[in-house]
Amino acid sequence: MRRGRGEGSVFRRRDGLWVGMVTVGYADTGRRKRRAVYGRTKAEVLEKLVRLRHAALTGTLGDPARLTVASYLARWLDDAARPAIRESTYKTYEGLIRVHVLPRLGGVALARLTPAHIQGLLADMERVGRSGRLRLLTHQVLHRALRQAVEWGMIPRNPADAVVPPRPPRPEMRTLTPEQARRFLDVARGDRLYALYAVLVGTGMRLGEALGLGWPDVDLDRGTLTVRRQLCEVAGRVWLAEPKTAAARRTVTLPGFVVRALREHQARMEAEGRLFTSHLLVFVDSAGNPLRKSNIRRRSFEPLLRAAGLPRIRLHDLRHTAATLHLLAGTPPRVVQEMLGHSHVAITLGTYSHVLPTMQREAAARMDTLLATQEVTDPNAL
Repeated sequence: MRRGRGEGSVFRRRDGLWVGMVTVGYADTGRRKRRAVYGRTKAEVLEKLVRLRHAALTGTLGDPARLTVASYLARWLDDAARPAIRESTYKTYEGLIRVHVLPRLGGVALARLTPAHIQGLLADMERVGRSGRLRLLTHQVLHRALRQAVEWGMIPRNPADAVVPPRPPRPEMRTLTPEQARRFLDVARGDRLYALYAVLVGTGMRLGEALGLGWPDVDLDRGTLTVRRQLCEVAGRVWLAEPKTAAARRTVTLPGFVVRALREHQARMEAEGRLFTSHLLVFVDSAGNPLRKSNIRRRSFEPLLRAAGLPRIRLHDLRHTAATLHLLAGTPPRVVQEMLGHSHVAITLGTYSHVLPTMQREAAARMDTLLATQEVTDPNAL
């Protein structure tokens, strides 16, 4: 079917890539300005041509030859990233781009950006001592941003595809043994935040999920709590948001010691006059405001670790401790996955693979107990 005037032309190259060409304007000399879009299928190219024509008609299309990486990333952050990601993630992307990407690549024309540019950026970051995790995140953010540029028809291919991403070592996981966990909880029993630590160790909730917990989310008679929101904190500002994923929105059955700790905490908050605070938060500071992670760590958690004679760990390691203790106790990985709010059991098994050898030995011993026959000692019995 013949395309109408001004709708562009579509053809397939010898290498199989589909190409669409369309007029997006005219230069001062009267010469037409043409733009090309690329795709793996004809339908993909036609869709890009429609978007390109719309951008040209509405005046939102820039000159690709003059568009720099800095200008494009600013547009991508505001138009594509901000509406699709959490505010905390947006702040991370924006800071990473501003501090690490723009000083080296910001002035490069987007159309001339090559894999060598990105590989050089990552190499420079390594030379100045940036962590493997930060370099990997830089590659991931650039890859996502440039994939959008391909979809918008601004570049034919994603230059980040050909870049070898960093392979940072898995971060060290420090967990408490059962004896250490009991000692920590014993020492914390008199602390105002004892119930918070009981929830973290007993359920493996993320700290933000526990701090966003409201009293309507807690059913002490049934011994359950439901994760419906989390407390976020960026640059000194705190707010409540929905959980990160659908799997993170879950109901968790509480161990008995956690139920008892929450009952005691409820009575304490009522005595303080902090039971009915804004958003009915379970855990608040002495003024009834949401707790800040840095204050918990500095004023409560680290002093308790020292008092218990325990090694210094992160608050997040209490989540790892809970998961490890559950797996060592024989809790099925699928149950641990649901308790932690992981979207797939493979995430749980991959994260806590250090526990698997012990689980396999115990499983083999149980199977031996079930199926092993008594050894025959009397040769005449055969």
